[in-house]
Amino acid sequence: MKIYIGTDHAGLAQKEKIINFLQESGHEVVDQGAHEYDENDDYPDFVIPVAREVSRNPQGVRGIILGGSGQGEAITANRFAHVRATVFYGHAYSLTNNVSNLELSRQHNDSNILAIGSRFVTDDQALEAVQQWLDTSFSNGERHKRRINKIERAHD
Repeated sequence: MKIYIGTDHAGLAQKEKIINFLQESGHEVVDQGAHEYDENDDYPDFVIPVAREVSRNPQGVRGIILGGSGQGEAITANRFAHVRATVFYGHAYSLTNNVSNLELSRQHNDSNILAIGSRFVTDDQALEAVQQWLDTSFSNGERHKRRINKIERAHD
């Protein structure tokens, strides 16, 4: 799978570990930066190129964006048509069926960008999250497709 990845200074070290993990797993990775540490850089400069690529090919590629909390990164990405970014800053599980928030983001929302809050998770947690997110498929349930179609029409 082709995966676009980008981060500001807050996720730079974690991004490098995720890139190595993805490449070792056989994925094609396109690094949209940052490529060096600059505490004054701005996350939109690195998130927008990832979101643009996913927006152009929402079923064929995925994106991973990192930042301090992942929140601003997801907000930025979700401004693009066909993008459904979900935020990860630690595993949470449903009280009713013990399914993780990441699994639900894929099963119910067909999320295509994963935003990681690097200041909230360890490198191992981030790698585990990436693996779980990539391994989980969209359920293709009628109600979930209907809801995604309503979101898609909001961009018209």
